[in-house]
Amino acid sequence: MRNITILLVIWELIGRFDLVADGALPGFSEIVIRLWQDRGDYPMHIMATLNASGTGFVIGNLLGVLAGIVFVLSPAALKMFRGVNIAIFALPPIAIAPILSLTLSGMTPRVVLAALGCYFVTMTATVIGLSQTDSRTADLIRAYGGGKWCQLRMVQLRSAVPSILSGLRIAAPNAVLGAILAEFGGGGRWGLGTYLLGSLGRAEPERLWGIGLIATLIAGLGYGVFAALSHRFAGASRAVTLNVAVPGQDGPDGNFPGKAFLLGAGAIILPFLMWWGFIRLLDVPDLISKTPFGVIDYLFLSPAAHDAQERLLAAMWETLPITFIGMAAGLSFAFLLAISSRLFPEFLRAFMPVALVTQTMPLVALTPLLVLMLGRGTSLTLWVTISVTFFPAFVTLAQGMTLVPRATREVTRAYGASAWQELRIVTIPASMPYLFAAIRLTVPRAILGVMIAEWLATGKGLGNLLNQSRGYMDYGMIWTVAAMSVLLAVMFYQLVIVAERHVLARMGMQTAE
Repeated sequence: MRNITILLVIWELIGRFDLVADGALPGFSEIVIRLWQDRGDYPMHIMATLNASGTGFVIGNLLGVLAGIVFVLSPAALKMFRGVNIAIFALPPIAIAPILSLTLSGMTPRVVLAALGCYFVTMTATVIGLSQTDSRTADLIRAYGGGKWCQLRMVQLRSAVPSILSGLRIAAPNAVLGAILAEFGGGGRWGLGTYLLGSLGRAEPERLWGIGLIATLIAGLGYGVFAALSHRFAGASRAVTLNVAVPGQDGPDGNFPGKAFLLGAGAIILPFLMWWGFIRLLDVPDLISKTPFGVIDYLFLSPAAHDAQERLLAAMWETLPITFIGMAAGLSFAFLLAISSRLFPEFLRAFMPVALVTQTMPLVALTPLLVLMLGRGTSLTLWVTISVTFFPAFVTLAQGMTLVPRATREVTRAYGASAWQELRIVTIPASMPYLFAAIRLTVPRAILGVMIAEWLATGKGLGNLLNQSRGYMDYGMIWTVAAMSVLLAVMFYQLVIVAERHVLARMGMQTAE
């Protein structure tokens, strides 16, 4: 509490004396006063965002838990849906927000995007929680004749509660971000995203900061509720994870020649079949919708294919370099912060309030605020990318360093090694699986951050091309940019997995996949 008070006092002084970009960062009291003046505007906007994000939160998490149960019971299903799961995880929400607005009506686009933001996180947490059970308890259930369902109901689901709650904690801000991004995509009069979009052209930084703080408060409350519940069940988690039983690659379904090939081919084909089925099921007019074959036709066979290729390649050339630079900077910052958390715990406690704000503040609300302070150049894109990548990477790396066995660390200390030498010789090498896990986490977030900055501020890259295509009603390019964004994220994700397996195999370690 003292750290938060100090930060608010510093904020107030900076704002009062106009120390940042000629008043782009108002004093905290000025923002509160403007919030009070605009209090009549907020109820309908807040209710619209809460309705969409709350509904999407329930649907996305319900699907995530059910999918996690199915995947644990059937490893073949997990393999078959691997492509779909990675595509959903790697999906930059801003890339499909215009598509959802074109193909769906009413509040549905907001609900769908909020649900997509929750599904992967909760599904992964469910799979981990159901897998990391005390195998001795499961053996006892089997000894008394209990089958898979009995083990699931009596052992695995109970032990998975803390892990699922941790997933819900991360899913809550994701649902708010998804709803606000869909509001940016168009459709509907009410919503914090609509209110923010309508306020961008005005010279009123107090209002922009007020909207951003309200969005952060909503996301932060959701985060805090499930963080408290997760902490409440932390003791149960420690009690049931004595022996970890992670499902193997080959489940109990049995093997037959060609099974691995069929599952691999299905994992690749299934996302495209779902894309095609989504359009056909909704009966979207051909003028608006593009199937996978329609995108190929637009990009390679149509009369305008050459022009489309040039615009797409030019946009990619602007987006990808800054994405890699921002991701590398975010990972480096997270790595240094994780090391500092081990060497200087007091520094971590002082920094955590700022880190939590960047985690819970919806990115689409953060970007306009950074525009006020940094302008619309490359520095803005870098800051946005760093802000969305460093926190999940830091949490993953810090967890990996914490899980290094204490006895292993004490061996180096017994031989007179300093704290830094112990980190360099033992802790950092032992945390390599978590470093690669952090890189996998940051790839799609980096692309999302860059595209949002391009959409809202810089006027460059894939984000700007998507925005321009929406204005020109160039539906072919809208679908093409969305598909290319997902393909790029999936490709980089898979490259990280290949590098991870190669590096860790040479080190004689297992992946944290």
